[in-house]
Amino acid sequence: MSDDLQNSLLNNIQAPADLKKLSVDELVLLCSEIRQFLIESVSTNPGHFASSLGVVELTVALHYVYNTPYDKLIWDVGHQAYPHKILTGRRDLFHSNRRYKGLSGFPKMSESPYDAFGTGHSSTSISAALGMAVASHLKKEEDRQHIAVIGDGSLTAGLAFEALNHAGVSNTNLLVILNDNGIAIDKNVGALKEYLTDITTSRTYNRLKDEIWNALGAFSKYGPDARGMVQKLEAAIKTTVFKQSNLFESLNFRYFGPIDGHDVHHLTRILSDLKEIKGPKLLHVITVKGKGYPYAEKEQTRFHAPGFFDKLTGQSVSNAADKNQPPKYQEVFGKTILELARINPGIVGITPAMPTGCSLNILMKEFPERGVDVGIAEQHAVTFSAGLAAQGLIPFCNIYSSFFQRAYDQVVHDVALQNLPVVFCLDRAGLVGEDGATHHGAFDLSFLRCIPNLTIAAPMNEEELRNLMYTAQKKPQGPFVIRYPRGNGVLRDWQRPFAELPIGKGRQLAEGTQAAIISIGHVGNFAIQAANELKTSHGLSIAVFDMRFLKPIDEELLHHVFSHFKTVITIEDNALAGGMGSTVLEFMADNGYQAKIRRLGIPDYFVEQGTLEELYAECGYDVVGIKKAILAECQLYLHPQKLKNF
Repeated sequence: MSDDLQNSLLNNIQAPADLKKLSVDELVLLCSEIRQFLIESVSTNPGHFASSLGVVELTVALHYVYNTPYDKLIWDVGHQAYPHKILTGRRDLFHSNRRYKGLSGFPKMSESPYDAFGTGHSSTSISAALGMAVASHLKKEEDRQHIAVIGDGSLTAGLAFEALNHAGVSNTNLLVILNDNGIAIDKNVGALKEYLTDITTSRTYNRLKDEIWNALGAFSKYGPDARGMVQKLEAAIKTTVFKQSNLFESLNFRYFGPIDGHDVHHLTRILSDLKEIKGPKLLHVITVKGKGYPYAEKEQTRFHAPGFFDKLTGQSVSNAADKNQPPKYQEVFGKTILELARINPGIVGITPAMPTGCSLNILMKEFPERGVDVGIAEQHAVTFSAGLAAQGLIPFCNIYSSFFQRAYDQVVHDVALQNLPVVFCLDRAGLVGEDGATHHGAFDLSFLRCIPNLTIAAPMNEEELRNLMYTAQKKPQGPFVIRYPRGNGVLRDWQRPFAELPIGKGRQLAEGTQAAIISIGHVGNFAIQAANELKTSHGLSIAVFDMRFLKPIDEELLHHVFSHFKTVITIEDNALAGGMGSTVLEFMADNGYQAKIRRLGIPDYFVEQGTLEELYAECGYDVVGIKKAILAECQLYLHPQKLKNF
C-alpha cells in the first residue's frame, strides 16, 4: 500500500464509530482514499470492482448517519459491499478478499456483525430487511433502522416486487435505497429501466427537486404542518410531471429523489432527515458504476470483475500461459449457438442479465431479435422459454447453475410437466472458484435428476459441448439440460463438424482390469490423468468410463461395469448427496450387484472461496485425490519415497 494511504484518514478507521469522529467536509477526502485503496487492492487481487467504486459516497454516508450494526444495513447484490467491508474492521484483511480461507467477496453474517444478511444472489434485500423490521417491531425495538440498498438491475426480479408489495402495507421502519446506475453487469433492459430513465432525465422534475428537499429539511423548524405541506407539494409535482402516480408511491412508499449519489454532503443530510420519517420509504440515488476510475467508467462491463489490471493504464494483465489456454466453455457456447442459429431459424437464445458472462452476446450481435436478455428474472426466463417452445421455437435458455435454483418450480411445472423442448444450458456448473459458496453450481445434478421428462448431460470437453447443443436442437422432443463448468476446457482444436450424439449413451475412455472409474462432465479429464499416472507409478490397470448422460442413465454401460469390476470410483463436480454417484449406487442395489464403491464429489457442506485447484483438492477429486482414493480402495499404500508425488 502506498505511503499516502498509510498516513490517511482511512488508516485511522477501524469501525464506523471512528468514521463518526470526522467532519462532513473530511468525508470527501475519505471517499477519495477509499477509491484509491480499492484501485490498488483489486488491481492486484482480482474481484468485483466497478460496482464498489460506484457506492463509495453512499457507503460512507450510511455508516456516518446510521448506528450500524444495531441499525441493519443490507447490500443487494453484495458485490458492491467492498467499501462497506473496508469501513467495518476488515481493511487490514482485505488483501485476502476472495482467497482461500480469506474474506468472502460478498457480505456474510458469520464474517462480521456488520453484515446483516448474506447477499450473493440478487433481489433479496427488501424481503430480508422487511423481515428484520417486523421482528424489531415485535421486539419493541422501535428505534432500530432497516436499510436495503438495491441496484436497479436487482429490482427487476419478481422477489423484489413481492417484497415491495408487502412492505407497502406493513407500516414498518424500512428504507429502500434504489442505487440506480443503469447497469448490472451488462446494460439493464426492460420497462422499469425506461421508467427510471424518465424520472432521471425529467427536466421539470429535476428543476424542482432541490426545492422539495430544502423544504423537507426545514420542516422540523416549522412544526408538523410544514411536513404535510411538503408531502402535498411533492405529490402534486410528481403527478404533474409524470402524468400518473409514481410507481413506488402507488405501492405506499414515500418516494424521494432522484439525488446525486456522489454528493456525500447531500447524502448525509438527506439520510439524517429520512431517519425521522416513519414507515416505508424509497430513496432514489443516481450513481455511476466505476465512479472515480476513468477506465472503469468507460468500460463498465469489463470492469465489473476485471481480473488483474494495470492501475495506471487500465489494461488487463495476463501471462503468456493464459494466452495459450484452450477456450472457455462459455466462449464455446456463444460461438456454437451462433453457428446453430445460422442453420436453424427456430433457435432463440435467452439469458437473465448475463449476455456477456455466458457469451450469448455473440448471437445477439448478429441476430439481435433472436437473443433475449430478460433482466435479472430467472423464473421469467424459464417460463418465457416455455412459451417460445410451446409455439414451435427452440429456446436455448442459458442460466448460471446457482441462479437456476431460483426457477425450480418453473422447470418442473412449466417445462417438464408439459414436456416442452427447452434447452437449458447451465453455465458455471460445479465449483466456480473465488466467488465462493453463493455461486458454486453444486446441486443441479441432484435436484434435476428426480424430475420426469428431463434429459441431463454434461460434456467432458469443448467438442462434446458443441455436439450436445447440436443434438439437443436436431430432434427436440422434450427438455434437455446441458451443464458445464466455469473456465477453460482442454481442447484447442474443438471447432470440428457437428456430430449427433446418441441420447443416454456413455463411453469407455480407457481399458483396465483392477478397478473402474465412472465420471461425468469435465472431471473425466482428471480421471484419465489419474489412471495414466497410476499405471506409470504403480502398474495399476484402471478402466475409465464417461457417463456423458445422467438421465437417461446408460444402463448397458453400468451392467458392463458391475459385471467386470468389484471396485468402482465415481467422480462428479456436484454434491455427493443425490448426484451421479447416488444414481450408480441405486442402479447397483436395484440390479442385485455387489461392489466396493467410493464416491468423490462435493461434500455435504458449503464450500467456501478459493482457486479451483484449491477447492478440487479440498473436496478430494482433483488428480491427486482420485489417485489416493484408488490406492486406498485397492489396498495399496505409497512407498515413502513416492509420497512426493502427492
